[in-house]
Amino acid sequence: MKRIAVYCGSSAGPNEIYRQQAAQLGRYLAGNNIHVIFGGGKVGLMGILADAALEAGGKVTGVIPGFLHVKEVAHSKLTELITVETMHQRKALIEEMSDGAIALPGGFGTLDELFEMLTWGQLGLHDKPVGVLNTNGFYDQILAVIDRMVDEGFIKDQNRDMVLVSYRIEELVETMRNYTPPKVRKWITI
Repeated sequence: MKRIAVYCGSSAGPNEIYRQQAAQLGRYLAGNNIHVIFGGGKVGLMGILADAALEAGGKVTGVIPGFLHVKEVAHSKLTELITVETMHQRKALIEEMSDGAIALPGGFGTLDELFEMLTWGQLGLHDKPVGVLNTNGFYDQILAVIDRMVDEGFIKDQNRDMVLVSYRIEELVETMRNYTPPKVRKWITI
């Protein structure tokens, strides 16, 4: 795993533990020569993650849609900043550039990115590991909803197993390195 996409909030939230964990993840990835691919923002957990990785000597690539770049939320000190037209292009390019993804705490955008990566994996469009860094139990209730989806027959057990979860960065990255995707029929377009 040479490149990991990190999905996280453009807000830092009021709880210091989320800021600490974002910085710790940035330093860890940089220290393990893992290139960070993220949404390109300088604000919130995104900015904290990027700054920590850069300060630790890591490579960080941001992908940002033009309308956010114009609003001056783009991080100006990245290894590389790619500007695209739409949010859809942003998500597709981040997926394409990465070997896996980690979700930190965040809002609607973070959940959108996380669930889109899981959906694409479920459909066989990629076989990359998708991790949830469950800092302070942030994702506990969402994970409970996913378990309910399994119980009610909307998600297969093998697809539930695609959601890799840990409270510890090292453990999560190691689990991602050892990930075996479920066997699914690849979708064919005619």
